[in-house]
Amino acid sequence: MAQNSLRIVTWNINSVRLRLPLLADLVRDLAPDVLCLQETKCPDEFFPHEGVEALGFPYRAIRGMKGYNGVAVLSRIPFTVRHDDPDWCARGDCRHLGVDLDVPGGLELHDFYVPAGGDIPDRAVNPKFAHKLDFVAEATAWNRERGPTKRSVLVGDLNIAPLESDVWSHKQLLTVVSHTPVEVEAMTEWQKAGAWHDAIRHFVPPPEKVYTWWSYRNKDWEASNRGRRLDHIWVSGDLVGKLSSHRILKPARNWTQSSDHVPVMVELAL
Repeated sequence: MAQNSLRIVTWNINSVRLRLPLLADLVRDLAPDVLCLQETKCPDEFFPHEGVEALGFPYRAIRGMKGYNGVAVLSRIPFTVRHDDPDWCARGDCRHLGVDLDVPGGLELHDFYVPAGGDIPDRAVNPKFAHKLDFVAEATAWNRERGPTKRSVLVGDLNIAPLESDVWSHKQLLTVVSHTPVEVEAMTEWQKAGAWHDAIRHFVPPPEKVYTWWSYRNKDWEASNRGRRLDHIWVSGDLVGKLSSHRILKPARNWTQSSDHVPVMVELAL
């Protein structure tokens, strides 16, 4: 880390044990000070602490379960876990970790894994979609109750591509879960409730296309480039002026046994 800077990376790793070797590639390419993972798919007792510590992350917070979900915050910087943050939808399903980073002025960091929502965008017939909307609504109400965020960063796989330029085809994806109007409206309300600013779009404003996810179903993903921006980094208003760089590590999609998501990095000048 350069003096007075902070690199935060978010990545849906899609199994931390399966893809542990890829973390070395991520560290080589992005040199994160803090790495937030989603979909770790690992009970806490089996988390690969030794391998992660060998990569230079002595400070770790994990919240995992067998087979699915799971979040982790890996850091070179000391932090305190925010144990009083909500248990969304009262499910205890390991979709959020909040920490307070020990940096000058302090920094609140939240790592989220929002439910994907299944295939049918109708809450009346699809409980998974209803859960997704309820989850985002609870997060919105929580942010609204707390008021405008200060010295805060929110990252994660939020499973919503809100802008037309966040998907390969706005017209064709309007009825596809992750880009439906009801989801986009829900995310917009969440951003407004916390007065969050979209850090990636700070660097890459619309209408330029930005993707962070390409489906496993498309074997020639790079040629067709039918991506979506599902992974996000938001910052509070007082940090917008401190945004210094970003990177979306698209080459990671070609790593051996890659995740279908790629790492996203933002650097702050503290």
